[in-house]
Amino acid sequence: MALDTSQEITGWLLAWRQGDQAALESLAAVVDPELRRIAGWHLQRAHPDASLTTTALVDEAYVHLINAKQVEWQDRAHFFALCARIMRGILVDHARARLSPRRGGDIPHLPLNEAAAVSPEPRADLVAIDDALTELTRMDPRKGRVVELRFFGGMTVEETAEVLGVSPITVMRDWRLAKMWLIRSLGRGGEHAAGTVAAG
Repeated sequence: MALDTSQEITGWLLAWRQGDQAALESLAAVVDPELRRIAGWHLQRAHPDASLTTTALVDEAYVHLINAKQVEWQDRAHFFALCARIMRGILVDHARARLSPRRGGDIPHLPLNEAAAVSPEPRADLVAIDDALTELTRMDPRKGRVVELRFFGGMTVEETAEVLGVSPITVMRDWRLAKMWLIRSLGRGGEHAAGTVAAG
């Protein structure tokens, strides 16, 4: 994204925080294609579920963004980092709801070391990955953020480095180590989920 556009996004975010609704409309016109790209990436690779469309995922992300109006926006990178976190939450909540016994699912909530072996279905994989990522973030917050931004946010190494304020080399090292940890944590029986992380 060009520097001018990045500066415009930052300006719109700040104006929106101060109550300028027109700024939100301008912002949406520019970021919508990127949000749709991220959402499409998820729905094709990380969460192939016909009941959740790209439009539905983006629309729900906008609802969360509007409710996050009081966030201290910093810049474009901060905005897309928050979008990555929001989309992660939406996808995982959707997956958990579809696995819930109240919705007709038959998979109980299990500890991390058992969750990966439950089912080869993408919804179960996403829940297992999220559980593992939550544990990784508790132990090493930066590596957890790298996975969140790259896997859930669809960001490049350079974009992730910009968000975290570190070098691309640091992101690549964290990404490699985090993937190894997640694959090991997902364990035997979680080959499909592990493969999803490895391919990310």
